Amino acid sequence: MRYEYMMPVTIEEAIGLLAEHNGKAKVIAGGTDLVLQMRNKIKKAEYVIDISGIPTLDYIKYDKKQGLSIGALTTVRDVEKSTELARKYPVLCQAAGRLGSVAIRNVGTIGGNLCNASPSAENAPALIGLSAKIKIAGPNDERVIPIEEFFVGPGQTVLKNEEVMTEIQVPVPAPNTVGVYLKHAIRGSIDLAIVGVAVIAELDGKFCRDIKIVLGAVGPTPMRAQEAEGILKGNKIDNAVIEKCAQAASEESRPITDVRASAEYRKEMVKVLVKNGINEAVRKGL
Repeated sequence: MRYEYMMPVTIEEAIGLLAEHNGKAKVIAGGTDLVLQMRNKIKKAEYVIDISGIPTLDYIKYDKKQGLSIGALTTVRDVEKSTELARKYPVLCQAAGRLGSVAIRNVGTIGGNLCNASPSAENAPALIGLSAKIKIAGPNDERVIPIEEFFVGPGQTVLKNEEVMTEIQVPVPAPNTVGVYLKHAIRGSIDLAIVGVAVIAELDGKFCRDIKIVLGAVGPTPMRAQEAEGILKGNKIDNAVIEKCAQAASEESRPITDVRASAEYRKEMVKVLVKNGINEAVRKGL
């Protein structure tokens, strides 16, 4: 595994290096994903551009009008332990805390976790449920896109060769919004998710004003269970509706069979986690 290592100190310098080595360079931050992938020859690069030294990309900021901004180099552990997020967006703390071990969370960045584009990434479902957006910097300008448009396949995003993710933006949630992230894995958080489910709901007691149900590890990208959402949205939540919603989410999922679980097992676990997630959301909202 031979490559040339570079460590820019500004976003502009990083973009310039990516443009210069068009398609032959990979960006590294915490390195918890890319280093292992290169070692196992899943990915290769002639140049590795380490952006961990760019100080302007590590922050968590909240504005009561604009909402939340998280720099791409913010560690997963900082997201998990943020008191600001615990007050305003606790589901993000919950999801971050389900990612790997504390050692991994101390090093891995939220931007790196999203750019790795694993279908089982813990942070993606909650951010999709919160209608987050991704800020991307390139040679000529910046662009901001909905996070649902960021993932295009396993390990693939819309990032061009010369672009860098710089920020995650999350709007202010509607009043009475609650969020839950649940993950099923063989050995708990240290393992990759067999199934992950985020439920973000705007509730009035047991009446559902709005809801997003986002599934991880059961499709080529994290996915909304929109038919299931439609069953709950605008209706009173009771056991029968929850059962119908969970079944719909299971049917919408598109899992594969691999070494960690069969497709059939994943579909069954979608049903279980969606049901549990809705019930937990209702308890939080009461």
